[in-house]
Amino acid sequence: MKHDIVLINPGDRKQVFQSLGIDVAAIEPPFWIAVIAAYLREKGFKVAIIDSNAENFTPAETAVKTKELSPMLTAVIVYGSQPSASTQNMTVAGNICRELSKDGSFKVAMGGLHPAALPEQTIRKEDVDYVLDGEAILTIEALLNGLREGNVVNEEIKGLWWRENGDIKHTERFPMIKDLDKYLPIGAWDLLPMHIYRAHNWHCFDDIEHRKPYGAIYTSLGCPFGCVFCCINAPFDKPAIRYRSPERVLDEIGVLVNEYGVKNLKIVDELFVLKKNHYMGICKGIIERGYDVNIWAYARVDTVHPENLQIMKQAGVNWLALGIESANPDVRDGAQKNMRVKEVKEIVKIIQDAGIRVIGNYIFGLPDDTMDTMRETLDMAKELNCEFANFYSAMAYPGSKLYNIAIQEEWALPDCWHGFSQHSYETLPLCNKNLTAAQVLNFRDDAFHEYFSNPVYLEMLEEKFGERVRKHIEEITFTRLQRKICSE
Repeated sequence: MKHDIVLINPGDRKQVFQSLGIDVAAIEPPFWIAVIAAYLREKGFKVAIIDSNAENFTPAETAVKTKELSPMLTAVIVYGSQPSASTQNMTVAGNICRELSKDGSFKVAMGGLHPAALPEQTIRKEDVDYVLDGEAILTIEALLNGLREGNVVNEEIKGLWWRENGDIKHTERFPMIKDLDKYLPIGAWDLLPMHIYRAHNWHCFDDIEHRKPYGAIYTSLGCPFGCVFCCINAPFDKPAIRYRSPERVLDEIGVLVNEYGVKNLKIVDELFVLKKNHYMGICKGIIERGYDVNIWAYARVDTVHPENLQIMKQAGVNWLALGIESANPDVRDGAQKNMRVKEVKEIVKIIQDAGIRVIGNYIFGLPDDTMDTMRETLDMAKELNCEFANFYSAMAYPGSKLYNIAIQEEWALPDCWHGFSQHSYETLPLCNKNLTAAQVLNFRDDAFHEYFSNPVYLEMLEEKFGERVRKHIEEITFTRLQRKICSE
């Protein structure tokens, strides 16, 4: 059947995660694509989705599947629900676009966080007809209407980059969407392979054998903060946050729970725990509607209010991810995260005392880091002994302030887009005035193994979650990631 548009979610789990992609890494449903599809469908367009990441399709297989749907337009949306997710998928996204462009019977567009961060570079270097700048929903609608009218593409379509007579042309973005309920309907979950998606292993420590089915939703867009290493606001005009109504969010959770049997749920928002009326309205609504869910979401140390934790836990918020980043105040404040170690320790304990588990997120190799300050951060992580921890190397992600600094200072960056993945063989973190990239990456990988092999941590895991979870973590630590720069 002929379609107006096929939306494609690119991904290559082996390339991005190495062996962790087989059964450790989560497979997340692309909520943004589901929302775009639902919006376009409401406007009368015939829409299909191909989730190449979830289905593990090769670029050639993706092109074949696309051709079978006879679209007028294909849009590869390089999904970025966390800072590295978009750029690290650009390698495979580019390969998919090259395969799609061989057909010639339909137009090829690319959008998402990375293309919005580097639209001119994307239109010049990728085998696409169009680059979708900004949030892209209204741009896609306008582009489809233009194509329906006979390939009418001009300056009236906002947020578009294209080639014309050998020149690169573009228009200004659409203004940021203000009414999210109007433009972000309940996602077109029926177009996705919902049986494939699985939650993170730690998300399901209470029931690790049941990581499926899995849902992921936005309740807000953007972030009001401007951390130097973060690129999450690249598709938007400025650091800001806009909200869907609690009622719309609750209706969407109801669809996932009642129609698809979802229990494990990620709140994708960069900062869910911020506006009390918003997140508490959602939590109270979950309790009132009787949804049985296991939720994880992001918070900041300075946005957590102890008096709200009991209701959050009752609603099924079982995990909160905190951006702790560094133990050293000079390093952390240089990255624009103003908090103190004492505050971090107090909040972590308060959250855990409420029965909510904590994921501590740490970054090594920030601009002012040294071997001593990285050691300080790892020691703090071990002292906090959160139920899970993520260790990152500092990366200059396109769309972040750090990327602009790296370009200006001519710092070495990865020579392939999947080199921006934290787990790939080609990973190349930033160096700084004190540390080489290899030193940072070696420390990060050693820190991972030191933390997750720590008897104090393993005993805590077994006490809280049982022997099966302890053995699961021990099995993961048997394998070390292979790193190009560490073997040269």
